[in-house]
Amino acid sequence: MARGSLRVLLLGGTTEASRLAQALAQAGVDAVFSYAGRTDAPIAQPLPTRVGGFGGVAGLQAYLQTERISHVVDATHPFAAQMSSNAVQACAAAGVPLLALERPAWQAQAGDVWTQVADISAAVQALPAEPARVFLAIGKQNLTPFLACAQHWYLLRLVDPVLELPATRGHVVLDRGPFTLEGDRALLQAHGITHIVSKNSGGAGAEAKLVAARELGLPVILINRPYIPSRTVLHSVNEVLRRLYGAGSY
Repeated sequence: MARGSLRVLLLGGTTEASRLAQALAQAGVDAVFSYAGRTDAPIAQPLPTRVGGFGGVAGLQAYLQTERISHVVDATHPFAAQMSSNAVQACAAAGVPLLALERPAWQAQAGDVWTQVADISAAVQALPAEPARVFLAIGKQNLTPFLACAQHWYLLRLVDPVLELPATRGHVVLDRGPFTLEGDRALLQAHGITHIVSKNSGGAGAEAKLVAARELGLPVILINRPYIPSRTVLHSVNEVLRRLYGAGSY
């Protein structure tokens, strides 16, 4: 497809989305970057930006038709299952092609001590009954079930200062990836972490904690990705560009 006939809705919020936004802007593609609005200070993008939801499947379908969107690229977080499912349904109803730019999931390697679980509830249940010092690397959306387990001490790493913990319950670090192996190793050791809980988000930006855990022999409770209806899944910006308009490398 010629670039001039494209109008792309990019559902973002990941490093991959930002890279694709840069490539689309450099190529002069008419595109809109959409954020869910869960972060107080999102990374600035080189594309026109909208923030917030669409109002479910019907709202997204109406937006696609009103804005004459030719293609949707879903580059949301692998755990943004509701948004991704809505995109599948809305694009099908509107007759708009949907591409998913998705980072591959992490795979266990020799030396990993992983317990893979289906969801947040199972991750809570997988923690030991006795007190543990837990690095809770799951973002801000699902903290309550863990904090209800009062015997544990939690290290939280968040982008926004959404809560404070008394020193007897834990510590909050405000930081944004990508993270380094040296930094994550030092973080785990400085706080005496005994267990890590993480979503299997994939990608290089947040993998350092898993490598550090492997080196230190720490157990990791890894939450598997949620179900998302079938769609065309691509794993690189180049693949998306080629699907959109047969472009070369960027």
